[in-house]
This record gives sequence, C-alpha cells and structure tokens, in this order.
Amino acid sequence: MTAAALDVPVVDGIPFARAGRDDLRDEVRGLLAAGEVDRARVALLADADDWWDQPPPPPEQLARVPAAATLREAMDLLGMGRVADYFAHRWSDPTHLAGLALLQQHWPGARPVVDVACGIGAHLRELARRGCTDLLGVDVVWAKLWLARRFVCPTARYVCADLTAVPDLRVPAPAYVLCHDAFYFVRDKPAAAAAMTALAGVGGTVVVGHAHVADPAGEPLAPERYAAVLGAGLLYDDEELTAALLAGRAPRPADPAALRASEAIALVAGDPRSPAPADLAEPLGPLRPNPLYRDGVLTWPSPRYAAEYGPRSGYLPARWPDPLPPDAARRRLLVDLPEDW
Repeated sequence: MTAAALDVPVVDGIPFARAGRDDLRDEVRGLLAAGEVDRARVALLADADDWWDQPPPPPEQLARVPAAATLREAMDLLGMGRVADYFAHRWSDPTHLAGLALLQQHWPGARPVVDVACGIGAHLRELARRGCTDLLGVDVVWAKLWLARRFVCPTARYVCADLTAVPDLRVPAPAYVLCHDAFYFVRDKPAAAAAMTALAGVGGTVVVGHAHVADPAGEPLAPERYAAVLGAGLLYDDEELTAALLAGRAPRPADPAALRASEAIALVAGDPRSPAPADLAEPLGPLRPNPLYRDGVLTWPSPRYAAEYGPRSGYLPARWPDPLPPDAARRRLLVDLPEDW
C-alpha cells in the first residue's frame, strides 16, 4: 500500500482518507502543494471523531505537538481530556487485559493484521513486540494515529479512514482483522461487519473485543444481534477474559443467551486460529511501577475513570505492596509502558 495508490494527502507518513472530510482533505492538499507541511499537520490534528464534544485547541497550541517529549505531553497539547486518561493508563486497565486474553487465545501468527479503530496503537504495540510484522492501524482520528506512530508503535503502518468507506488497503488474504473497544460506537454495524469480513478475506479472522451490551455508551446490541451481524461462532464475557488472563488459563466461551447480562462481550468469526506461543499475561520488559500509584496509594486519574475501571480492577491493591508479590507483573503492578510515556 502506497500513498499514491490511495490518492490522498499524506502528512508524517499517515494518509488522510477519512470519508465526509472533503473540505479538510482539499485544504491539506493545498497546504502541502504550497510547502506548508506544519500548517497541514495542524489542520489534521484538529480533526476529531463525531462523538467528541469538545472544541479543538487553538492552532498555535497544536503547532507545538511535534515537539512534545512524551505521549502525555502530546495528548495534553491535543486537548484530549478524559480520552487521554484512558490512553495513558491503558496498559493496566481491565479492558486492555481482556483484549490481551482474546489475542492470547486467538493469535494471528504470521498473518497480516488490520487493527480497526486502533486508537494510539496499544494492541499493535503488543503484537509488534511479540513478533508480528505486517501490521496496519486504521482510525478516523488522524491525531490518534500520529500518537501511535510517534510514541507507541512506530513499526506499524497507519491510514486515517472510515471502516465502511475504507480505500483499497491491499492487505493480503487471509488476514486477521481486530476491532477492540470500538465496534459498539459504529452506527452502521452490518456495513462495518461486512467491511471487516472483506478485509479478512476467505479463510480470514475477525475479532471484536469489548463490545458493550448493558453499558449505555455508544450504540450497543444484544449478544445475539452482535453474533448475527458478525457471523461469529465464538463469544466471551469481557470479565471472563480478564479473569482468565490473570489466572493463566484459557477463557471459557459462552452462549449468547448467557451473556445478556454482561457489560461487554467479545466475538470471533472465521478461522479461530491457535493460542499464542507466549504468555501475554506476562508483560515484556523493561518494566516500570504502575504510574497509577502515587506515594504508594492507588490513585485514579479522574472520577470518571475511577467509576468505570475501579470496580473492575481488583487485581490492583489499594496500596503498593512491599515486598512485591511474585505475580506483580501479571497483575500490572509493574507495566511495560512505551519508552516516551
């Protein structure tokens, strides 16, 4: 896949092919033609998804993003607010652990991976660090892809595009298509499912993690409807996935009817693949103390974060243990943060 093949403007190696942004795309093209790369970048950094309810920071603030020394500094300059809290602490939250359990049980192996709605690339980073080499991240927010490429997983390729209007990404089939903690936000789920199935190709795999059922965020479906839309034959409860990873065992699938009371579920369609050869519950080094602990006390970054993840993070003790238990890394007391976190 090349920028020329997509016929869209490219800034910092990231093509901008998002649907419904024709004016912005034309503006960026014009700025690039005039040699105004910095202004083109600022224009793209100001673009957000349709669920975001905050205005973009002023251009002079966005212009300082490339000079940011850390992921957190860059997110602060981008005005990401509550989303920055989630991204900064993704490496120990129960949703991320559930995603790792899903990858553990259904590993892509040497197949190409497309991470749809990849955000800042936390799962892509895990895949890259575990030996996967053909990685592509797709998201509608160009700024998130910029963060992923700069701070989290620079070895992956990225395209800013809508799943249901994605250009030809020239992904070899069969592929492994992943969508974690995002599918419930998609309004036209049948079209999105069809697009992911087409990307995976004959014999491919589609994996959807943390799809809300009971949680009102986004536009959730009942488990049976998710399964029907995706053509999924394997379903898991999200809490079961997190518990399985922490316990070092395989997660137990469940029937859709048994998942109606779940907060969120995961689904696998197509070739289920085999388990990963390594234990994804054990983070790779170098490890650092979980930054959620301040002066030895577990401290949530915001009341919103605490309400969502606090009750589901019982593996994190209220106070920093001394000495550390043998399973400190598995329980994410110790984490493998990006180098420039």
